[in-house]
Amino acid sequence: MITETRLQKELESLKENLLKMAAMVEEAIGNSVQSLVKRDSELAKKVFQMEEEINKMELTIDDMCLRLLALRQPVAVDLRFITSAMKIVTDLERMGDQAVNIAERAITLNQEPQLKPYIDIPRMAELTQSMVKDVLDAFVNRDSKLARSVCERDDLVDSLNDQVFRELLTYMMSDPKTIPRAAHLMIVSRCLERIADHATNIAEDIIFMVDGLVIKHHADVKKEE
Repeated sequence: MITETRLQKELESLKENLLKMAAMVEEAIGNSVQSLVKRDSELAKKVFQMEEEINKMELTIDDMCLRLLALRQPVAVDLRFITSAMKIVTDLERMGDQAVNIAERAITLNQEPQLKPYIDIPRMAELTQSMVKDVLDAFVNRDSKLARSVCERDDLVDSLNDQVFRELLTYMMSDPKTIPRAAHLMIVSRCLERIADHATNIAEDIIFMVDGLVIKHHADVKKEE
């Protein structure tokens, strides 16, 4: 009984650390995009500092998972939770890397005249942040319905990414001088699309963990049980 109680406390601590890491990733994404929209390079530099903390959190959570597996020998639901957590931290860390990529582009773009009003990119960022938050809530609460909604939002982010690409391509074709700035903005959009993909990866793992369904290319996401 004592061992079981200790295991549950350690699992709760693991959940708290996952949510803390996810919150840091959300903030890094938000700051990276705001550093571009507000032309605030100091905010971009803050993202670099946050990346260090995110990386530390990844190592901490990995260590917690390994210790739980080695010392507590969890089974069934607890085992699936821990192994899923190990995959999730990898996706979260990669999301943080994408936020850094955005911040780097922001610093470069902030030194040049703004090419166009930023409308779709902030919308993409808002969507991706909501996906990160909701997918971790879905994981902690074993909520496959919420995980499915995250998969659905991935299609919206993909559409916005395509829209941004087409618009920027028009700028590049009409005026070659805009090519460097447009290319940087394309990369920013692509980074946000990749963040959404990582959130979707986690969502698909949750759907499998909870419902035992393999979701590929989102074909079954919108089907009702």
